[in-house]
Amino acid sequence: MSFEGKTAWITGASSGIGAALAREWASRGATIILSGRDEGRLEDVAGSIDADTLVLPFDVRDEDVMAAATEKATGWKDGVDIFVANAGISQRSPAVETSMQVYRDIIDIDLTAQIAATQALLPHMTQRGSGKLLFISSIAGKVGVPMRTAYCAAKHGLIGYADALRGELSQSGVDVHVICPGSVATDVSRNALSADGTPRGRSDKVIDNGIKPADAAKRIIDAVELNQREIIVADGMEEAMGEMRRTPDQLFDQIAGMVAAGYMEKMQADD
Repeated sequence: MSFEGKTAWITGASSGIGAALAREWASRGATIILSGRDEGRLEDVAGSIDADTLVLPFDVRDEDVMAAATEKATGWKDGVDIFVANAGISQRSPAVETSMQVYRDIIDIDLTAQIAATQALLPHMTQRGSGKLLFISSIAGKVGVPMRTAYCAAKHGLIGYADALRGELSQSGVDVHVICPGSVATDVSRNALSADGTPRGRSDKVIDNGIKPADAAKRIIDAVELNQREIIVADGMEEAMGEMRRTPDQLFDQIAGMVAAGYMEKMQADD
């Protein structure tokens, strides 16, 4: 598909993969909506893009503000064609030492808020009968990785929501894509929460030596263009782990076939 004239709305767009996706989509002719908490950094990203942009700052956990942002986003240009649920925060701490508040915070930001943002936008896309929903999970959403129990729980949950949603929307014209990056050279490790909920404040070598955000963005958008449903963006051992846990396309097709055969209508009738 061509992205010329499409509108892509990206959360977590002030840096890293989100900012890189914005730049790459803009280079392919899309108009861009940028969301995140830091309006100044979003404006900086907007200034680096040669495309029409709309800056909509908000905290993904504030559902009232998010609902207002959704109204603005869907009323801009010709509506939202692509939505990227990218906002998130990671973790670096052993489970035995980790505060329950860290679990609550990470699951709230990485899972619950992403679901809420998608739910707010779903009526717009389903009524139009078109659109693409991208969920930025992680290799840690496929494989349990030590020191990231809260993060893995949230990212596994995000894939579960996205996969179930894909089945429900399979007859609607709205596509669902799950993105599983490995190590990408962003601030994800530096911003990760420690056991007591404070930012870690330092990066990992594997992250610093990871895939460049611009390269990751290109891989993601190339795969979306090919309508791949599960997109692994990783190298080396991380890629191998992701491929070992990849969901077969035949299973996605089987779920879509169930929906096409009236599975949801039968379930609702039984109620």
